[in-house]
Amino acid sequence: MNAIIQSLREGKVVTDSNANVKVYPNSLHSHGNVNLLMIQADRKKQIIAVGEGELFQSLVGQEEDGVKRCELSHENSQVLGRFFEYLKPQSFGKQSITVGLGDRLGLAGPGHLATVKGHPVRPVLAQQSIRELALTGRTYKDVLDAACYAAFQQGYKEGYGADGDHLKEESDIKMSIDLGFTMLTLDCSEKIPSDIQDLSESQLKERYEQVSQEQRQSYEARYLNKSFQIGGETITFDESEFMKCVLIYGNAIPYMVYIYEQYIKPADRAIDFEISIDETVTPTSPEAHYFVAAELDLQQVDLFSMAPRFCGEFQKGIDYIGDLEQFEQELRIHAAVADHFGYKLSIHSGSDKFSVFPLVAKYTKGRFHLKTAGTNWLEAVRTIARLNPTLYRAMHQYALEHFEEATAYYHVTTDISKIKPLKEVSDADLPQYMEDDNARQLIHITYGILLKAQDKSGSSLFKDEFFDTLIDHEEEYEQSLLRHIGKHLDLLGV
Repeated sequence: MNAIIQSLREGKVVTDSNANVKVYPNSLHSHGNVNLLMIQADRKKQIIAVGEGELFQSLVGQEEDGVKRCELSHENSQVLGRFFEYLKPQSFGKQSITVGLGDRLGLAGPGHLATVKGHPVRPVLAQQSIRELALTGRTYKDVLDAACYAAFQQGYKEGYGADGDHLKEESDIKMSIDLGFTMLTLDCSEKIPSDIQDLSESQLKERYEQVSQEQRQSYEARYLNKSFQIGGETITFDESEFMKCVLIYGNAIPYMVYIYEQYIKPADRAIDFEISIDETVTPTSPEAHYFVAAELDLQQVDLFSMAPRFCGEFQKGIDYIGDLEQFEQELRIHAAVADHFGYKLSIHSGSDKFSVFPLVAKYTKGRFHLKTAGTNWLEAVRTIARLNPTLYRAMHQYALEHFEEATAYYHVTTDISKIKPLKEVSDADLPQYMEDDNARQLIHITYGILLKAQDKSGSSLFKDEFFDTLIDHEEEYEQSLLRHIGKHLDLLGV
């Protein structure tokens, strides 16, 4: 350890002086006379600081003989962001390809950054929904800190974003912006009725007549029986489609405008504002996409991206389910609508949708935002299956026993009866479960249950050993992410 500190004083890195201390050589940072380095001892990372000056004094830690040992705390991440601009989140705007890389465990960041390095992609490294935080027991501060320290560890200086993902409540929106998040994904699902698509024509007209006369006249003047040219595409609103658009999105649009006017527009920094209308049972028709976009444009809402609910199924952790020909036809128009109004098309639940990635690349021409999250959890589990098969077997069995409980949170078509029984699978073949759609979804949607599981004494059943294994084998986990997320980027043409 003394050799490490001495080399740090000289602005150098010694990586093999002590077998009990792991050094991250890319984490060497200098500011004035202060040098910083991340190390790991006893499965716990910390930053060593030497030198003198404002940075040294601002960091919180234990100081001895001119050396300060600093925990990876929220307070210290804020300090790092003040002195190194690239260590705090930033907005990326509409012209770059962006990929959301939600990290449910707080361990995937280094692997995510290693994956995007060298690609024309900007990573939104901090990305979590309130639902995910509740299931994992983390906070938005934890999410921000993990992203900051991942960039520090990797010496990544190209910047990362932070997305308050699928937020619905004003209190959560305000909280995320106050913490410094640079992207907001507004989830409008609770403002979108789910029964309109199935109404008969007479029922549709009856419901439409309940809309105020003033609103009906205003909408009718803009859309009813009108056609709009966007690029090489034509959008036409016949009476039925028009009424559906008004009834499905009429309450959601004012909420979108309100949130923009209340929180995004007055902010003292750029915030990438995304609209999510994908968390519904009703697919977003190209006409509906145009309707929402045109109304927001009329209200001068500056969008970063919009996520429609595409036809077919974008289920968690598996490839696209549906008619690819129909998907391509509609995607072409969705991309044209986004381009017409000057924002990016956002692809939610984008993990592992390998069959549609080439189409996304083709029709968006590089103007897209892809959102992934659960796939890095699955790669963590694949790593566990390979390196700690006993733990994997216990988790798999527990997931089977609690599968129905997990379906309250996610829509999946998993058939657990088709999953090969554990007793028929050798330890060497356990990672192959992550190649089977049913097994992938089983593990995907039970992550919160598995991480929170306790025995009768209140001790963790899986979490502690799970994290210890991944920390002990972080290089293997990083390589899994490089392969798997790398496949996403390759098929997207980036």
